[in-house]
Amino acid sequence: MYATQMEAAKKGIVTEQLKLVAIKEQMTVEELMPLVAEGKVVICANKKHTCLKAEGIGAMLRTKINVNLGVSRDCKDYDVEMKKVLEAVSMGAHSIMDLSSHGDTEPFRKKLTAECPVMIGTVPVYDAVIHYQRDLATLRAQDFLDVIRLHAENGVDFVTLHCGITKKTIEQIRKQKRKMNLVSRGGSLVFAWMCMTGEENPFYQYYSEILEICREYDVTISLGDACRPGCLADASDVCQIEELVRLGELTKRAWERDVQVLVEGPGHMPIDQIAANMKMQQTVCMGAPFYVLGPLVTDIAPGYDHITAAIGGAIAATAGASFLCYVTPAEHLALPNLEDVRQGIMASRIAAHAADIAKGIRGARELDDAMARARQTLDWEKQWECAMDKETAKRIRRERKPEQEDSCSMCGKFCAVRSMNKALVGEYIDIL
Repeated sequence: MYATQMEAAKKGIVTEQLKLVAIKEQMTVEELMPLVAEGKVVICANKKHTCLKAEGIGAMLRTKINVNLGVSRDCKDYDVEMKKVLEAVSMGAHSIMDLSSHGDTEPFRKKLTAECPVMIGTVPVYDAVIHYQRDLATLRAQDFLDVIRLHAENGVDFVTLHCGITKKTIEQIRKQKRKMNLVSRGGSLVFAWMCMTGEENPFYQYYSEILEICREYDVTISLGDACRPGCLADASDVCQIEELVRLGELTKRAWERDVQVLVEGPGHMPIDQIAANMKMQQTVCMGAPFYVLGPLVTDIAPGYDHITAAIGGAIAATAGASFLCYVTPAEHLALPNLEDVRQGIMASRIAAHAADIAKGIRGARELDDAMARARQTLDWEKQWECAMDKETAKRIRRERKPEQEDSCSMCGKFCAVRSMNKALVGEYIDIL
């Protein structure tokens, strides 16, 4: 018997989830199992999430994409959020994080784990205030632990827990005077709770008890980065790096109990610092998969932050990040609508795919090579088959239909591919 995917791998037990991940990644079980045993790959698979089609996150695997969704006080319609979930899954998202901060969250969470075939994540500290309907300062440490157990029982595959900040962090933030202080919503709630109660971070103080809950249900801990930089000026500062060191210590403690771990990483960061941060995390956290929000490479592109995040995400994943949290055009502005979700997913998928090609991930370039062949032969139907978003590609061509079917409306008979195909077989090349 085994409690978690990590324990099974350490014992040489081949789980159904591990078999499925190996097939998806074009690997053998023998190649994948040691990576899971060492914690370099996680298979987030709560025992109660029975409709899950497992994915792996980590070393030597394809970069995965997470989509954040959920209701707020200003946008309360769970049906709308479920439409976004279905669209995200159909567009290739590998996980959904329910970040709901309003209403009766448990039915939506249960619906996700009952019907959604991708990984489901949550941030239990958000839900604590909603679940108990009490102000933050009135909650006890045990209340937070009970919400973690509730989410585990609901079938959630991974939980973001801001375990790495302590009372010392409060003094650091006050003295250092960051430009953006803490921008992590969960981290700020833990920070505020510590300030108001005078107590230590319950997610750090009672980490051993949390590990036992996660071990029981095989819930992966995503170690949240409360001190992630929220602007370029705060990137790679003392608060961020010291928290990362503490997350490395917590990773080791989790592995000792066979609990799987993701480590969350920076939000805003200049391009020239990204690769070094990825390498630092790999060293400090011993190869645990790195889950990054972007990083966003500039602070001044509201409305286009899916692009700033995709630029940073491609660099981060090339340098070793395993899991990209999508960012939408609505980032910093509003709850994303369905079109924002689509754009955010596509930007993240492009970043992840570009990185996988650069890293030489098995099979990553197959479709790119097939697309090149299809373009060389002007085979439009094959091009649709290879395209990441075939419907958008087909729509653009349909709406701007060319005079010559073997070209596009940009070049017409000036098409380089058409001219070269004719020239190489000795045909006359008619231009006018």
